[in-house]
Amino acid sequence: MEIRRALPQDFWELLHCLKMRSKYAVLLVFVVGLVIIEKENNFISRVSDKLKQSPQALVEANGTEASPAPAENGSLASLRELDAAFSQLRSHLRNVTLQLVGEGDPGPRRHVLLMATTRTGSSFVGEFFNQQGSIFYLFEPLWHIERTVTFEPGGANAVGSALVYRDVLKQLLLCDLYILESFISPAPEGHLTPFMFRRGSSRSLCEEPVCTPNAKKVFEKYHCKNRRCGPLNITLAAEACQRKQHVALKTVRIRQLEFLQPLVEDPRLDVRIIQLVRDPRAVLASRMVAFSGKYETWKKWASEGEAPLREEEVQRLRGNCESIRLSAELGLQRPGWLRGRYMLVRYEDVARAPLQKAEEMYRFAGLPLTPQVEEWISKNTQAPRDGSGVYSTRKNSSEQFEKWRFSIPFKLAQVVQDACAPAMHLFGYKLASSPAALANRSFSLLEEAQPSWVT
Repeated sequence: MEIRRALPQDFWELLHCLKMRSKYAVLLVFVVGLVIIEKENNFISRVSDKLKQSPQALVEANGTEASPAPAENGSLASLRELDAAFSQLRSHLRNVTLQLVGEGDPGPRRHVLLMATTRTGSSFVGEFFNQQGSIFYLFEPLWHIERTVTFEPGGANAVGSALVYRDVLKQLLLCDLYILESFISPAPEGHLTPFMFRRGSSRSLCEEPVCTPNAKKVFEKYHCKNRRCGPLNITLAAEACQRKQHVALKTVRIRQLEFLQPLVEDPRLDVRIIQLVRDPRAVLASRMVAFSGKYETWKKWASEGEAPLREEEVQRLRGNCESIRLSAELGLQRPGWLRGRYMLVRYEDVARAPLQKAEEMYRFAGLPLTPQVEEWISKNTQAPRDGSGVYSTRKNSSEQFEKWRFSIPFKLAQVVQDACAPAMHLFGYKLASSPAALANRSFSLLEEAQPSWVT
C-alpha cells in the first residue's frame, strides 16, 4: 500500500489506460507470444533431440569413450516436461487468437456493391459473392424502397429517389437492417417478417442462426430454397451481418454513380463498386420475355408494323443507356474518391470466362476466392441447354450470351443501336449493319475488354 501511494497518479492513469486497450492490443501480445514460444520450443526440441541420442552416438560424434549412462538423465526429463508445457501454452494461445480474429488472416472488412440494371446477368454474377462463406450477401433489398416510395421519373424526383436509395444502402452496408422495417409491407412485428424480397437468394438469410424453426400457419412469400425457415428475424440477420467478415449487396435500382460519393468516403466503409453492363440489344430481347406485358408495343411493332413506336418509349430507352454510360464514364475518369474503388465488367466477358472474371472481381475487391465459389461456378456454367429459366442462375454461359441475336428482329436492333450508340461504343459493342450480320455467329459483335476498366 505504501508503494502504491508513493507512485505518481499519472502512472496509475497510464496503467488504467493500458488495461482498457482493445482486443487488437491483446491479439498483438498473443501473436508476439506465439512467435517467442515457437522459437523457444524449437530450441528446446533441438536440445531434447540431442539428449535423446544414445551414449554410443555421442561417443561417435565426439570421438571419446563412453561412460556408463544412468537409467534416466535428469536434465532430459526436465526438458521433456518444459517442452510439453510450452507446447500446451502455444496451443492455448493459438486457440485464443483464432477466437479473436477467426481462422487465417481475414484482412480488412470490405463492402462490395454490384451495380447493374435489370436483365444484365446481375443475379448470376451476384452468386459469385453469395457463395463465399465469409460474405454477408443481400439480394435487391432496395426493392422494398421502390415499392413503398413513389418517385416520378426525371428531374428533382429522380434525384430524390437516388438520395433515398443511397442513404438506405449505407445503413445496410453497416449492417443496420432495421432500416428496412420502414419499407417492408406489411410492416414487421417484433422485428419478424415473412415478406423479405427474394430471401432465398441470400445464403446468409437462410443459414443458422438466422433460419429459425418453421412456424406453422405462417405463409412466407419469399422462402429459402433448400430448407424451411420461420419468418425472417431482422435482429438475428443484423447480428449475422456483423459476424461476417465482409458485406456484399446487389442492386439494379441505383443508376447515378456520382450520388455514391458520400458513401464511398464514409470512414466506416471500405467500398468497392462493380458496375455490370450488357449489350443493350440483348437487354431489350431479355426484357421482352421476362416483362412481356410491358413490351407489348415493341412486340406488335416488330411483328406487325401496325403503328410506329411511341417516342416516349424510345426516349426511355435512350435515357437508360445514357445514365449507364455517364456512370461508367465517371468511374473510368478515375476521380480521387473512386480511385481503386471502381470496376467495369461486361456480362459477355463473364459468360465467356466466368472463373477468370470471378478471380478478377475478387482480386479487385481484395477478397479471397474460395473453393466453394469455384465449385459453384463450375457446376452452374454447364447447365443443360434447355434447363435455364428466365430467373435462373444456372447458365450454359458459353452459349447464352449471344442467344439473343436469333430472337430479336433486326428492326428492333436498329432502334437500340440508334438510341444507345454512345454507350455501345464506350462498352465495345459493335453495330450490326444488316439482318445477316446480326444472325451471323462468325461476326463478333464484341470488341476486346479494356484493361483500364479496372480503376
